[in-house]
Amino acid sequence: MRDRQSGSMVSLAIASVAVSAAISVPATRASAQAQVASSTALKTPWGEPDLQGIWTPAFDTPLQRPAKYADQEFFTEAQRAEIDKDRAMIVERRRARKDTGVGDADVTVGMSLNPVGARTSLIVDPPDGRMPPLTAEAENAAAADREFRLALLQATETCKSQAVQCRGGKYDPIPSPRRAVPPPRYIAAKLGPRINRYDGPEDSVLQDRCLTGGLPEFGLPQSAFGGSFRRIVQTPGGISMFYDVGMGQGWQRNIVMDGNPHLPASIRQWYGDSRGHWEGNTLVIDVTNFGPKTDFQGSRENLHLVERWTRSGPTTLEYQVTVDDPTVWHRPWTAKQELTKQNEQQNRIYYEPRCIEGNYGLPGLLRGTRAEELAFAERRGPDPAAKDLNPGADLVE
Repeated sequence: MRDRQSGSMVSLAIASVAVSAAISVPATRASAQAQVASSTALKTPWGEPDLQGIWTPAFDTPLQRPAKYADQEFFTEAQRAEIDKDRAMIVERRRARKDTGVGDADVTVGMSLNPVGARTSLIVDPPDGRMPPLTAEAENAAAADREFRLALLQATETCKSQAVQCRGGKYDPIPSPRRAVPPPRYIAAKLGPRINRYDGPEDSVLQDRCLTGGLPEFGLPQSAFGGSFRRIVQTPGGISMFYDVGMGQGWQRNIVMDGNPHLPASIRQWYGDSRGHWEGNTLVIDVTNFGPKTDFQGSRENLHLVERWTRSGPTTLEYQVTVDDPTVWHRPWTAKQELTKQNEQQNRIYYEPRCIEGNYGLPGLLRGTRAEELAFAERRGPDPAAKDLNPGADLVE
C-alpha cells in the first residue's frame, strides 16, 4: 500500500477520540462470538438490533491482497509481526526526518499505528482478494486521465529528467496547449496524483479541498492519514451515520427506512441514496444514485452498493459491502471489515472536526500560482507551466 501524504496535514480529525489498543482475536474465537451475538443481539428500547456507537477499524488491512501473498487469505502470526515491525520503522524514519526539518514527517504527530489485520485483504470475493478486471471502458477513462496529467507535466524538469512521475509521457519545452482546457472528467480523486495546475479549486484532489471520497468508506491508516470513525445513531424508523475521515473531512448520511423506492434517476447525490431494511439482526442498505463527481476506484454514477451491518459482539461490528458497476468491473466484488466500538465516556465531548489545512492552504496555493503567473508575464520569473507543483507525488515510501 502507498504510505504518503502531500503537504503539511497535522490536525487531528477527532480531538478527543481515544483509540483503544487493538488486540488480535483468533478467527475461531471471533466466529464463536458472532454466533453468540446473533442469538442474543443487543436491542434498542424499541426492539431493533442496536448498532449505535462510535466505530473504527482496529486493524490496518489492504483493500486488495498484495501479489506476494497470492492465494493466502490470512497472514501467519510471524508475517503479521514482521509487517508491523516494518511499518513501525517507516513511521520512525518519518519522525526522524521531522526532527531534522526534512520532508512531511509531521503527519505522524499525535497519531497511532494500528496493527495489521489477520486477513491479507478486505476483499473476500473474488477469492484471490483482488478486484475483478476492468472493462475496456474503464481502462480508456483511466488512460485519458493519465494522458491529460502527463500533458500538463511535459514542460517540467520532471519529464526532462525522465523521472518516474512522467513515465509514459514525454518532455517538450513548450507547455502543452491542453494546459488551458478542462480535464477529461471531473477530478474526484481522494489523494492524487494531482494535475500540474492550480487554475481553480477543482484542479485539486478532494483532500486538498477538505472533501472526502464518500462511500464505500473502509478507513485510512492511522499512521498516515488519521484513521476514520463513524458514529451510528438510531431512532424509531430512522438511522443516521456520521463519518469523520482523515484530517477532518466529516460528512453525514441518513438511511431511509420507510420502504419507499430510490429517488428518481435524475436526482444524484455525492454519497448516493441509501435505502435500508432489516434482515434478522443485519441492517441491509442499498445505495444508488451517485453523481458524476463521485469516484470510487473509477466508478462514478453507475456505482451500486449493498451494505450489510451486523453487530457481531458487545464491542464489534461487522461491515460487509458488495460493489457493482458493470461499466467498470466485469463482475461485482465484496469486501468485509470488522469495526471496534469506542468508549462513550471518553468521547462524551465531541469537537466538530475541521479540515483547517484545506481552508487555508488551498487559497494560498491558488494565490501563489497567480503571483508566479504575474511574475512570468512581467519577465520576473520562470514560466509556471515549466514547474512541477507536486514533485515526488507518485513516489512510494
